[in-house]
Amino acid sequence: MRILALVPGGIGDQVLFFPTLDNLKQAYPQARISVVVEPRAKGAYRVCKSVSEVLAYDFKDRNSLADWGNFLGIVREREFDLVLSLGQRWTVGLLLWLTGIPQRVGYAGSAGEMFLTQSVPLKTEQYAAEMYHDLLQGLDLSLPFSGLAINVPKSDISWAETTQQQLGIKDSGYILIHGGSSLLAQQLGIDKIYPVEKWQKVIQDMQQQQPNIPVVVVKGPEDEAWVNQLTQSCRDVKVTTPGDIGKLAAMIAAANLMVCTDSAPMHLAVAVGTYTIALFGPTAPEKLLPKNDRVIGVKSPTGKIADLSPEEILKKVWGG
Repeated sequence: MRILALVPGGIGDQVLFFPTLDNLKQAYPQARISVVVEPRAKGAYRVCKSVSEVLAYDFKDRNSLADWGNFLGIVREREFDLVLSLGQRWTVGLLLWLTGIPQRVGYAGSAGEMFLTQSVPLKTEQYAAEMYHDLLQGLDLSLPFSGLAINVPKSDISWAETTQQQLGIKDSGYILIHGGSSLLAQQLGIDKIYPVEKWQKVIQDMQQQQPNIPVVVVKGPEDEAWVNQLTQSCRDVKVTTPGDIGKLAAMIAAANLMVCTDSAPMHLAVAVGTYTIALFGPTAPEKLLPKNDRVIGVKSPTGKIADLSPEEILKKVWGG
């Protein structure tokens, strides 16, 4: 059996879709599962054990007829038996219909619903990972949602252990900070970056309250300017630069505490079970975080992340 999943969005969206893929593999253990994702999100599947193949297609790009033709050719030659789609545009639905895949599952009420063979209700008020998991209803699968989980390669765990040794934090433990935002989010004007001067107050209080626990900042490929600005203000923090999602997940898993903005690392922290404080501006914590006593969302009262006070964050950090 061959199964295809269309998963638009970034790395965070892929991690949120992992429980659905894992349950598909559980229901069809002999199946070969392929996913179609945007090029920027391919790296997420380094930590997913249920997928055999990752195909790239830029859902947001202005694809030409030639691009459509190439994509259709790639999909048709694999002769998939069924496809799950998070895409709701009519163009995505048409594309699925043209592939000739006999069973096509997506959301009811979407612009592309007419091209589906099964549709399920779109319940946007719930945790996004559970909303994605609802697609399994279109296959008459009633497997329970079990939460996010990832599979970190042993080589990435070894890398993280070596890095901790080099930073001098192997035995002390550490607080991990991630405050960057994807370039796409910045281009779209999505308010996810907490001001450096307020991070400085948070970090200084952590260092005063727990002087023996180092503070480590994650520096991703799009975070250089933010990290440079932060380290100029907080010279005692250490910096880690994981080369991929697996290494980042391993660093998060070993942390005593993760403090971050709404981002892909936040979802990784949920998946590995690290105690996490997540900062939210315009987005809704209840849609992006599970009901879990190991993860706390701190929402700005105005919807602007800059209006979130350091005192409110620290109150959650210290359990006040």
